[in-house]
Amino acid sequence: MSDTKLIHLRGKPLAGGALPLICTPLVGRTAEAVLAELAAVLPKKPDLIEWRVDFFEGIGDTALVIETARALKAGAGEIPILFTRRSTLEGGEKIALLEADVVKLYEAVCAARCVDMIDYEMCNEAAHFARLREASRAAEILMVASYHNFKATPDAATLVDKFAQAERLGGDVAKVAVMPQGPQDVLTLLGATHTASQSVGLPLISMSMGAYGSLSRMMGWVYGSTVTFAVGKSSSAPGQVPIEELRSVLATVRKAVLGG
Repeated sequence: MSDTKLIHLRGKPLAGGALPLICTPLVGRTAEAVLAELAAVLPKKPDLIEWRVDFFEGIGDTALVIETARALKAGAGEIPILFTRRSTLEGGEKIALLEADVVKLYEAVCAARCVDMIDYEMCNEAAHFARLREASRAAEILMVASYHNFKATPDAATLVDKFAQAERLGGDVAKVAVMPQGPQDVLTLLGATHTASQSVGLPLISMSMGAYGSLSRMMGWVYGSTVTFAVGKSSSAPGQVPIEELRSVLATVRKAVLGG
């Protein structure tokens, strides 16, 4: 859609400008498990692969993380890798690292240039966010500035401001994910995404989670969200739809909305 901004990586739109991009998560506990997930996902042809490193048992071993990320990048070929440590504050797995150590891990991954994008929550300390913004920019790695609420859906004005905050902080992509308590909350999320798509200069990623929220994963691109998340092998959040089913629904929606 005209207000849905594309994500550009090294001067080119991801997946040739396809909308929405389909991202599949990898949540393996070991390097072998992560690479096995990748092998299972690749035939399903996602546009983006997210490595949720907070699930990774070796997260405290920086060399192992970099080695695994390089193996993922080599195996994924043209498909970009998004590197994400989701914090427990926003629904992630518990890890033994202090936040300062997480920042150092991100910095090392950026310096190694073994991923294409990183995700870091806006709730983290401003100094930590700024350090990772500097590290990712120096390595020409895109930064997704994200906000997740696994308990509720804030009002539309708050959600629009979260998108705007990502731009104020210097992010390359703004992401908002919230939990609906009913169908109306899904409409709130979609409406806020549409409003932000007209006022925020960044590409947006938005989703409503859970059963009701699965509708946003199918329709969000119409309202300005450039990425949707789908299950390739294992889910990383409630409401994710298997990639094969999502692709079928998206084809129907595209035909209805775009007329072809």
